[in-house]
Amino acid sequence: MSAFTFNTTKSVICEPGAIKRLGEIVKEQMGKKVLLVTDPGLIKAGLLDRATRSLNEAGVEYTLFDGVVADPPVSVVEAALADAREAAVDGVIGFGGGSSMDVAKLIALLIGGGERLDDVYGVGQAKGTRLPLIQIPTTAGTGSEVTPISIITVGETEKKGVVAPQLLPDIALLDAELTLGLPANVTAATGIDAMVHAIESYTSASANNNPVSKALAREALRLLGANIESAVKDGTDVRARSDMLLGAMLAGQAFANSPVAAVHALAYPIGGIFHVPHGLSNALVLPHVMRFNTETCGEAYAVLATDVFPDLAATPSDQRVNQFIDRLEALSADLGLEQTLREVGIGEADLATLASDAMKQTRLLVNNPREVSETDALAIYKAAF
Repeated sequence: MSAFTFNTTKSVICEPGAIKRLGEIVKEQMGKKVLLVTDPGLIKAGLLDRATRSLNEAGVEYTLFDGVVADPPVSVVEAALADAREAAVDGVIGFGGGSSMDVAKLIALLIGGGERLDDVYGVGQAKGTRLPLIQIPTTAGTGSEVTPISIITVGETEKKGVVAPQLLPDIALLDAELTLGLPANVTAATGIDAMVHAIESYTSASANNNPVSKALAREALRLLGANIESAVKDGTDVRARSDMLLGAMLAGQAFANSPVAAVHALAYPIGGIFHVPHGLSNALVLPHVMRFNTETCGEAYAVLATDVFPDLAATPSDQRVNQFIDRLEALSADLGLEQTLREVGIGEADLATLASDAMKQTRLLVNNPREVSETDALAIYKAAF
């Protein structure tokens, strides 16, 4: 067995209704003044009410930053940073999807360590400490509550990442009740996103691909595959929602240590340029990247196939891989997600730009089990078109 390192969030609280205890948890772990980072949609939906009520009951003073948008630009980070500094907060809470949690990570890091955002882009560039950090996901997808990664948009369209162990939160609070009633299309897209995390982690070419990540990826796929259809069809199914939230977290733990690859690299330009939600961007290119990768990791796909679709165990392994990819594609369609790039407003003339932009994602492409050239990327986008 090769040497490896596995890191994750120190404490995970997985409990329906746990948001009611947020105030006491914050008071014990963080102090009395916190920045609460979220987006306006969650406030409008009333999801934040239980969190703020608990903070008020515990006497925790909070500053609310609700300016997070999808694919958050640098300006959003700067605005949240200004609010945190003005309030002299002792800790940060991220509440929402991956965008809110990613912004919360950066605020905790930049306030706690006193560094500049421009100095921490990339892998392992952050040198300082961070403020105490709690992450509360309201979707079962990104796994950001257990990853040392934050992704933001720089300039008009470029996605940049900060990857540093300091970004791992102190606490991930998983309350499935916060995901009840999530729209079907969001449930579907974020669920496929979590499945992509597990698939890419298991097959990652990273030198740190390890037995722990592989085991977590398989359990994540088992949970996600068994529950995604129920969660999409019935937004009130607490059991399915709980299993989806747990599966997404396990996938997050897996890819936090055995990083994702070409699916994400090719999805980022779709989101950055055309503002397609991240989970849907992944779903659009997933089967086409998998078909490209089959010649180098077909055996691994044959293993994962039975975790998502147990009935494929009866299929010979040499046939199982293609059936696995076809079934994933069919699942995405059955869940109501768009299936082609043209359906999300991307023109054929845009494909070359996407391919060129994808090549900038070297941090991700290096993990792909098969080398991807710009010509390969263009061919994958054409297949997805």
